[in-house]
Amino acid sequence: MAETSSLTTTNNDDLKALVRTIPDYPIPGIQFRDVSTLLLDGEGFRATIDRIAALVDPAQVDLVAGIEARGFIVAAGLSYKLGKGKLMLRKSGKLPGATVGIDYALEYGTDRIEMHQGAVRPGQRVLLVDDLLATGGTALAGAALLRGEGAIVDQAAFVIDLPELGGAERLRDVGITPLSLITFEGH
Repeated sequence: MAETSSLTTTNNDDLKALVRTIPDYPIPGIQFRDVSTLLLDGEGFRATIDRIAALVDPAQVDLVAGIEARGFIVAAGLSYKLGKGKLMLRKSGKLPGATVGIDYALEYGTDRIEMHQGAVRPGQRVLLVDDLLATGGTALAGAALLRGEGAIVDQAAFVIDLPELGGAERLRDVGITPLSLITFEGH
């Protein structure tokens, strides 16, 4: 494996070619890396899940936590592949029943994620999953929420890493190993 901003597997140019870039979205100057085109390709999506799963030791994972919304898709595939339960980290007000949550800053504002109260037990090892790692704000919030409930979060998996935005380094700073398949330079 090649070391970049995060632990990234090599030979994923086939998957990178399936990711669409939308210039100037959501604001001018941003190159939005759209994973939905990769998800449209059945073989590409299967390869994505298989390759991320190969980076993870299933014995070190009790639950897979996906961040809304595209993270749900990747996390569901990984949960199935690894034979582990899947936890949803949702936007505010989307879950029925009692929840716990955390507010956090985004590149373009603020947001909140929540999970069901009691969804994790103290000491459970949770693999945090999202489609893309940029500044790391959402992943850090997810980790803080899970850790606040007693979970052990020491790995986070992403399809795409944008290393120039520093998210992987921010995760490492709090003891989380970032795993990704694809990197894109620039914003």
